[in-house]
Amino acid sequence: MNENQLSKRLERVGELVPEHSRLADIGSDHAYLPAALVLQKKIAFAVAGEVVEGPYQAAKKQVRKNGLEEQITVRLADGLAAVETADQISAVTICGMGGALIRDILDAGWKNQRLAGNERLILQPNIGEKTLRDWLTVHGYTILEEDIIEENKKIYEIIVAKRETTRIAYSEKERRFGPILLNKRSEVFQKKWQRELKQRETILAQLEKAAGDPQEKIVQLQKEILEIQEVLSNES
Repeated sequence: MNENQLSKRLERVGELVPEHSRLADIGSDHAYLPAALVLQKKIAFAVAGEVVEGPYQAAKKQVRKNGLEEQITVRLADGLAAVETADQISAVTICGMGGALIRDILDAGWKNQRLAGNERLILQPNIGEKTLRDWLTVHGYTILEEDIIEENKKIYEIIVAKRETTRIAYSEKERRFGPILLNKRSEVFQKKWQRELKQRETILAQLEKAAGDPQEKIVQLQKEILEIQEVLSNES
């Protein structure tokens, strides 16, 4: 992967970044995504934020190699602390992390006023999507678009959200499966939840055999299994 050939998941994230956005790419790694978008002339400005020294230096090298120092600012900072008011950021991408970590980054940015609240968020959690949707719902975000893709035998979800005038109260089911993904019910979506169903059934069987009778966990798993079965059977 490089700035001219993004991975499938990052390419899809890039497609969901609005034209002419002022982008903050948090956890930018080698700054491949902002570099690609600037080279495509889709955006003219980006901040590439990195909290780890090695990837920060790699991002700086990448930007320098492509002669993009005027368009891309690379900052060593923790999460959205990389964003400054003068940047006038209109879109934020956070990719390749767990949903809980993305949630924590957004939450810290919210509390520290690094999120103005009008940015479009394009988020690609590896796991823990419900945790992330829970946070978005509580903070008044509307989910505008979702996608689910498979790459190298791994399945990734992408969530696009923005605060709108009308607030939507997503149900627990929508937060677990994704309100838009639920409607699409793509082949990859079905594949993911068939895997999830098998995992839960295996854990449930182990718990039912174990001593100590963790009844609360068993009841929760049974509930989730029924919900997944219902979704897979296309019932509403």
